[in-house]
Amino acid sequence: MNLFKKIIGGFGKTRGEVRENLKQVLADGVLDDDKIDEMEEVLISADLGVQTTMELTDRLRDMTQHRDLLGDEVITTMARELEKMLSDLDAGGDPEITERPWVTFVVGVNGSGKTTTIGKLANMFARRGEKVLIVAADTFRQAAVEQIAIWADRAGVEIVRGKTGSDPGAVVYDGLSSAVSRKVDRVLVDTAGRLHTKVNLMKELEKLDRVAKKIIPNAPHEVLLVIDGTTGQNGLSQAKAFVQASGVNALAVTKLDGTAKGGVIVPIGRELHLPVRWIGLGEGLDDLVPFHPQMVVRAVFGEYDLERLEKDVEEMKALPNFADFGGGDIS
Repeated sequence: MNLFKKIIGGFGKTRGEVRENLKQVLADGVLDDDKIDEMEEVLISADLGVQTTMELTDRLRDMTQHRDLLGDEVITTMARELEKMLSDLDAGGDPEITERPWVTFVVGVNGSGKTTTIGKLANMFARRGEKVLIVAADTFRQAAVEQIAIWADRAGVEIVRGKTGSDPGAVVYDGLSSAVSRKVDRVLVDTAGRLHTKVNLMKELEKLDRVAKKIIPNAPHEVLLVIDGTTGQNGLSQAKAFVQASGVNALAVTKLDGTAKGGVIVPIGRELHLPVRWIGLGEGLDDLVPFHPQMVVRAVFGEYDLERLEKDVEEMKALPNFADFGGGDIS
């Protein structure tokens, strides 16, 4: 399945609810202030965010001063305006690799999809021909080590692991030392699932950072926070706390296929001012795709038949940075 079709499918629940509710609001008559107020409720309920929703509906109000807007034209116009508002967000996908091994710490609360995301990234990089090593530094739970080992096996990559209850810092030290000696291209470090309110766990992450720098001075090159998209605005609040406490500099939002509130990806990208690298749209190895704001807007607000889909696919090929997406074939 091509990338855009996968994103359309992944946002199916959100698109269905948003479009159905908007059509009910717009079923009769010209867009007016009362209908715009009702639209605000629909967009906020889809977790598009209060700030983004207010900006968007203000633009619609301005437009109604100059011309009438009716029915589907309102949704199309709104999507186009939202694309403009998001045009300054970083396109997702892989950052530029400036040295090898490139070390990524993956952080997030238990249940966010952190381990699954690591497995999908490992698979993606390995399929490109890169040599990948997973470091299982979540030693507090035996199940976590076993789970990441299963994903490593599925992806066909190597893993360094310690015994349950062993020092995570020692596992990171051994893992990065091994990565250097084996001339690995990528290292994905699975850290213990932690709540942003747990001071000791946050300090543990600081310790892992210091240990990593003893082996590779610039490591970690990236700290990727995995957010469960089904948690909506709670996920955004959680992400803000992580960013403040643990040096997060990139984001992945998972489980967007399982929620009707997938609009949360918009405020996460806008309010945190960090690149959303990846979005998770399922449980399969290939169900992690690069984030592109224009694609997500069209997937949430579009109404697709084959002709419309083919037209949008052609337009997607011209989007900025699209050629840089790893594995992001839409043709």
